[in-house]
Amino acid sequence: MADVFEVLKQDHDELKAMLAKLEQGPTASRGATPEQLTERKRLAQDIIISASKHEVAEEQHFWPAVRELGPEGDRIADEAIGQEKDAERMLAEWDRLDPGDDRFETLLTGYASDARAHIAFEEGHAWPLLRGAISTDRMNLLGDKIVRAKQMAPTRPHPNVPPQPGVLKTAGPVAAAADRIRDSVTGRGRKS
Repeated sequence: MADVFEVLKQDHDELKAMLAKLEQGPTASRGATPEQLTERKRLAQDIIISASKHEVAEEQHFWPAVRELGPEGDRIADEAIGQEKDAERMLAEWDRLDPGDDRFETLLTGYASDARAHIAFEEGHAWPLLRGAISTDRMNLLGDKIVRAKQMAPTRPHPNVPPQPGVLKTAGPVAAAADRIRDSVTGRGRKS
């Protein structure tokens, strides 16, 4: 059983590794082959899927736990959720682009910078606050809830869905089912 910080750290590390790989890869403007561009799109989709699931799970379970810690928890959660909603809008646009589009690389650069800043904010502000206030059992319970929530979460960003846990727990499964059907039909997220 992994605690909440281990679960989130693994997600953060995986996202940073995927972003680094995509940033280092050949781009259309630097003569990438069609196969390399296809791989760039697949990797971008993997990032979008992973980030979408992660953020929904956090909004359902992690941020409410942070909010329980009073005004400072509310302030940190509000700032972090604002960052996440901005990222969702960026990811939704990025998801519609092909790697040959100049905007694809611009959004990658912006998202990568914002994602790293968000991770640093979360790990530097929310984690210490929550870690100092909850028991090991609660850390483990939150970790389990986040793992389960990610299994049922949407695979695409839905920036217009309010980040309230109740709304996400109700609308999330419907959006997730629709996303999975679309993914199945299009092959999105399927490993080669």
